[in-house]
Amino acid sequence: MKKTISVIGAPMDLGQGRRGVDMGPSAIRYANLKERIERLGYPVKDLGNIHVPTAETHNIINEKLKYLPEVVNVNTEIYEKVAEVVQQGDFPIVLGGDHSIAIGSIAGVTSKISSSVGVIWFDAHADFNTEDTTPSGNIHGMPLACSVGVGQRDLTSIGGFSPKLQGKNVVIVGARSIDPEERELIKQNGVTCFTMHEIDRMGIGRVMEEAIRIASDGTDGIHLSLDLDSLDPDIAPGVGTPVLGGVTYREGHLAMEMLYQSGKVISCDVVEVNPILDRGNKTALAAVDLICSLLGKSIL
Repeated sequence: MKKTISVIGAPMDLGQGRRGVDMGPSAIRYANLKERIERLGYPVKDLGNIHVPTAETHNIINEKLKYLPEVVNVNTEIYEKVAEVVQQGDFPIVLGGDHSIAIGSIAGVTSKISSSVGVIWFDAHADFNTEDTTPSGNIHGMPLACSVGVGQRDLTSIGGFSPKLQGKNVVIVGARSIDPEERELIKQNGVTCFTMHEIDRMGIGRVMEEAIRIASDGTDGIHLSLDLDSLDPDIAPGVGTPVLGGVTYREGHLAMEMLYQSGKVISCDVVEVNPILDRGNKTALAAVDLICSLLGKSIL
């Protein structure tokens, strides 16, 4: 019997600087997420949205950690909700919102697993900045570092424990825009990073074989963190930080299909869909297509 899919909306827009990403969960739902997953034979529960305060009602206290208290509070609620879903034995899909929501989603998954969890971070960016290295102060550039226990304590200790992840079981796939100081932190923490250079040279099939092997080595499952800016902007124009030369439509689907075939994915978050910047909800539709491939949709 297939696991129940529990959908959690996290309309976070406090972790970045462009408005509109808070409408991402609605756009993905509007692209028939629930109906399409149900067609694959899964029971689906939509648990609604986590409350996120409006940016205009709060002040930025620290320009290097913008909206820190609010981001911590929202991620704490995401953590609690995801932990509850995992405890029930369901498969959580968290819909962003900006990528800072992954701090809470990963905390929720790892809090209820007996050993450890690996992560595949499908993203144009490494999201491995800290307060000391960030060029913008936007926390959506920090969640992977926080999950490995690197960064500001309020962010790294959500859920009351740190680190959530071991760097040796973390794999970034599709990166093509990494800040100089992030590179050093990635190396220091033993994180594997397959950039677009490796995808071009090795092919997405070999990259995903390695990514799955690394993320599952000695762990109890894999969490997928899927940022839509991993895709080329021609496929996913509705993202806040597009970078040319991304993953193609077929490469993205093959990656998701291989993750499904591995049988090791236990949770995911899908982030950075911004309908204001999109064309005809194209990016949200691509997100739903990829989610369906992750859950077993195939050509035959």
